[in-house]
Amino acid sequence: MLKINGLSKTFGLGSINEKLAVNNVNLTLQAGEFVTVIGGNGAGKSTLLNCIAGVHEPDQGSIFLDSMDITFWPEYKRSQYIGRVFQDPLKGTAFDMTIEQNLAMAYAKGKPLGLQWGVRKADAAMFRDRLARLELGLEDRLKQKVGLLSGGQRQAITLLMATIVEPKLLLLDEHTAALDPSAAKHVLRLTRELVEQYQLCTLMVTHNMKNALEYGTRTIMMHDGSIILDIAGEERREMTVEKLIDLFGRRSGQELDNDRLLLS
Repeated sequence: MLKINGLSKTFGLGSINEKLAVNNVNLTLQAGEFVTVIGGNGAGKSTLLNCIAGVHEPDQGSIFLDSMDITFWPEYKRSQYIGRVFQDPLKGTAFDMTIEQNLAMAYAKGKPLGLQWGVRKADAAMFRDRLARLELGLEDRLKQKVGLLSGGQRQAITLLMATIVEPKLLLLDEHTAALDPSAAKHVLRLTRELVEQYQLCTLMVTHNMKNALEYGTRTIMMHDGSIILDIAGEERREMTVEKLIDLFGRRSGQELDNDRLLLS
């Protein structure tokens, strides 16, 4: 479903602030595969996702999605096939629109636009059903503005919006990092359920090593723009956070000193 070949991206080329953010990354994801991505600050995780989503144009390499060469597609064109949830709950929704209107906007993605704005009864019934599965009581609040919701509720709606039209690829960029532990746990559970229900090919960046091993089917670790670890199957099932820290040291030649990763 996703094939990345020799992908590289440098910021500030030729300046004193030059930074090689993604360094010759090769990565292949099968349909339905759920891959978690970990690494310290500046490891290249978000830049990799931004290159896939079309926010940044790569300097070298290619990106194929379901056999389509999307390497130089604009972001808006890729968004028809890629769902994304950001770390900030404010980014994924229009705060001054109602829950119903936000869902309708997401549901219309890739469809021809008409001259009238509105929500059909059949669509509203479907929205209510999907919201009920979130178990947050939002199915009876369709007319409420999203700006009045908590961060956890907004992130759950953003996740629903990203998957309401089944994407070929789901990108999750530390989508629970800004939430309190209870809300984060709930959103992660919803993530697992939606990914499994629709068999979505998924890349989930996280700073939490325990979550990285607990969720998904495969884990990759990035360091200095490169993938230094890629584990799945029995090796991953037997992996612990302690073993992962030790493995990072042996692969990178450095001690893991990132507080955010260690304290998680």
